[in-house]
Amino acid sequence: MDKVQAGIDVSKATLDVSVSNQKVIKSFPNEERGVKQVVSYLRKHKPELTVMEATGGMEKLLAACLVEAAIPVVVVNPRQVRDFAKAKGKLAKTDSIDACILAEFAREIHPEVRPLSDKQTEEIKAMLVRRQQLRDMITMENNRLWSADMRVIPSIQDHLNWLKQELKNMDKDLEEKIQKSQIWREKDNLLRSVPGVGPVLSITLLGALPELGSMNGKQIAALAGVAPFNRDSGKYRGKRMIKGGRGRVRAALYMATLVATRFNPVIKAYYNHLLEMGKLKKVALVACMRKLLVILNAMIRDHRYWQCATY
Repeated sequence: MDKVQAGIDVSKATLDVSVSNQKVIKSFPNEERGVKQVVSYLRKHKPELTVMEATGGMEKLLAACLVEAAIPVVVVNPRQVRDFAKAKGKLAKTDSIDACILAEFAREIHPEVRPLSDKQTEEIKAMLVRRQQLRDMITMENNRLWSADMRVIPSIQDHLNWLKQELKNMDKDLEEKIQKSQIWREKDNLLRSVPGVGPVLSITLLGALPELGSMNGKQIAALAGVAPFNRDSGKYRGKRMIKGGRGRVRAALYMATLVATRFNPVIKAYYNHLLEMGKLKKVALVACMRKLLVILNAMIRDHRYWQCATY
């Protein structure tokens, strides 16, 4: 008996479901009633794997319900699916076509099923996104002050003061949420025991990289986007470059590593060693980002506090 795969195209209004052993594409409303209908429909066909794209949060309710119903589901990067469709020569794009392509993607690529974020992790993710938005708005308002007319400067300054207070409130709320959970609090204490790791990196890793501690060093580095990839062809040997990954994690890791190259004895020694070998400062810094992340991953995995001699 052939194994069954399913693909679900998620849009604001509808959920289009393609099951590999069915010729008809089913469409359901993207609301609580429609989500329940999708779950019932998939329970009937028992797919080995269900794939849907990340669509800015519209897929979260359905993904959570599928997990609760014990239906294996993977939320994938839309770019991966689009590249897969192009490789198959399928350039047309409609909701039903996308659902079929997702089912094919599930069958041929078979992405690994990973645990989806729990409710608390999703809350912290949302708060981290809002925190970054506040920081971006503060930067924009600061830039406007340089060229603003005298008549609008007080308005910009008032807005800046409000944004800064909101940022402080957000940081306080994030800290309180971490402290209320024993598991999160223990992980936060582990991470912050490392010189150079402050509250921003710790909370970002806990919220935006929940896989920390469950993978090996190479896997976690690739997931975060700090693993170099080869660019070779024939006799050509291109520069290895990092790409992909999770931008928010990488940005927080970058700032923490800058501090660590000064105050963390292990990272500082590694950074200076790379510079002595002739590495560019940027290359050396990315390598230190990767080393710091691998250390943090091992600490969470082994439930071990920072010990300089160990690394």
